[in-house]
Order: sequence, then structure tokens, then C-alpha cells
Amino acid sequence: MRMIIVGFGTVGQNLVRILHSQERQLLKEFGFYPRIVAVVDSRGAAIDKKGLDLKRALTVKQTKGSVAQDPESGRTGVDPKAIIENVEAEAVLELTPTNIADGEPGLSHIKTALRNQKHVITSNKGPLAIAMPSLMEMASYNKVLLKFSGTVGGGTPILDFANRCFNGNKVKSLRGILNGTTNYILTRMAESSISFDTALNEAQASGYAEVNPSYDIDGIDTACKLVILANCVMGKESSMRDVKAEGIRKVTPEDLEEARRENSEVKLIGSIDDNEIRVQPRRVPRRHPLCVGGTLNAVSFKTELMGEITIVGKGAGGVETASAVLRDVIDVRRTLVR
Repeated sequence: MRMIIVGFGTVGQNLVRILHSQERQLLKEFGFYPRIVAVVDSRGAAIDKKGLDLKRALTVKQTKGSVAQDPESGRTGVDPKAIIENVEAEAVLELTPTNIADGEPGLSHIKTALRNQKHVITSNKGPLAIAMPSLMEMASYNKVLLKFSGTVGGGTPILDFANRCFNGNKVKSLRGILNGTTNYILTRMAESSISFDTALNEAQASGYAEVNPSYDIDGIDTACKLVILANCVMGKESSMRDVKAEGIRKVTPEDLEEARRENSEVKLIGSIDDNEIRVQPRRVPRRHPLCVGGTLNAVSFKTELMGEITIVGKGAGGVETASAVLRDVIDVRRTLVR
């Protein structure tokens, strides 16, 4: 299967490492030989219709800053949309950073691929949070797949679990911890009775939080994931406008101590029910499966026939998200050979 990778940061590079290291296993288990015919980063592209040397692409990126610096396959001054349109491939992997202001450039990349009847696999939450219903409709119209397992839960198969294991069993509501950064901060505050600012500084020093952490601590990342879950799992056509979001900036050690006295912990909970989609700090009983610590994610689905079911696992991370992208790639491949 020929693929174009657009966005060659942490997720894209980890994916290429996995594809390179597991090449024989993928061929043996799935009859699948992935051929990357183009890689696009912020400074250019590398293109080879016969398939790029993955190890070489990684080396050039790491040593020269851009795959465009490859003397044989590199191209500068290229338009990613033109590459998506003109380079022959079955699938486009849109792995650029999330932008929730307007979803760009990922939104345009995805639309271009769908219009050109190329399957799309993305880890980019921005386009889905802004325009998921229309993108799903566009994919259906053009008879291609739009896959996005890596957008919720990183490598933990939250979306796949809900969509494949609840057939015939309606999900009535859900709630969960969907952001590892905020969970780490709240866990540290509870464990050591430290302030929010101190815990945030620790998270930044440990690499769990960005220099500008507002996307996580203000509940925006969780809100994006709720929009995806609402559309994908519960059939609610939703966008960011439908989410009421409150972050964790106002949570104090006193709040955590009060919760502890009630044998609970404060967590940033995203929830969806018949009435609303909301993100806010809430108390969770310590014995509840949702009460996980550190950077873990957890989602509890309240179902019509089986009651409440919870899935727990690692959240975002380069390798974890790349593994989810690979899972989607294999699903697309299976569709092509049916």
C-alpha cells in the first residue's frame, strides 16, 4: 500500500521507525508491505514513487532538519496539497500538530485527500473537533475511509473498543479522564499537597506539559476528544461550540484535601450525556475504576445492556500514538484486499 505522510514530527518519525523495524512482521502477519512514497515536513518534502528509504529519511530529518535536504528525493518550496493531489497513493497520513482555532493546515490536507479519493488516517484532533460531521460525510461520498484512532487515548484503543465491542448495545453516556497532563498535575497535588503552579512546573520539567500548557490545563484538549467521541461513538453531530469547558487552574490543595476526607480524588472529567457535553474538575470515588493516577487515561461507558464498562491505558505519547496510526493503517489495508 502506497502512503503519503504529511507531518514528520514526533508521531510521524516514531511511525516510520515502527514500519522500518517491523517490516518483516507486517509482511508475514498481514501480507502488508507499506510503501511511503512521500514525506512532507514544515520545510519541504521527499518524494520517491518507488518508495522512500525509511532509515535514510529519518537520518536526513535528524541531521539536516528536513527531509527536503535529501540530495536525491528532497524537494523545497512544495505545496503539501499539490503532493496529496498528484503523487499516486492509496492513503494519506495527516500527522501535523493540532490547531483548534481553524483546524489548519490539517483540515485542508484531509479535505484534499478525500476529494482525491485517498483514504485518510490522522492523529490531528483539530480538523475533527471543528468539522467532523462534514469530513465523515465527505469520506462517505468519495467512498474512502477516514480513520482517527490516535486522536483519543493515544495508543489505548478507546474508539476501537467502543465501536467494535458495543454492537447492538447502545452507549447511553460516558465520562472519562482524557488528558494525561492534567491527571499528572492533579495526582502530584494530591500526593504531595503542593500548589497547582508547583505541580505544573514539575510537569513541564518532566516533559508532560508544554511551555504553554493552556491547551491541556484549560480543558481544550479534553473538549476536542469529547467532540470526537460524541460523533463517533454516540452519534451526536457535535463541534467545539457544543462543549462547556472548565480547566484545572482554580483547583487548590484545599479542594483535594476536602475530597480526600470523602475518600475521593479530584480529576478533570469529560462527560457526554443526553443533555450536554462538558469538561470540569469533579470528585471521583477512590474505588471507582476511573480513579487512575499519573498520566493514565480512563473512560467509563454507561451502556444499555451491560451497565458501566471502563477502559484504562496510557494516553498520548509519540510511540503510543504512532501505534494507533499503524492500527488504522492495517485496517485500511484489510479493506483494500477484501
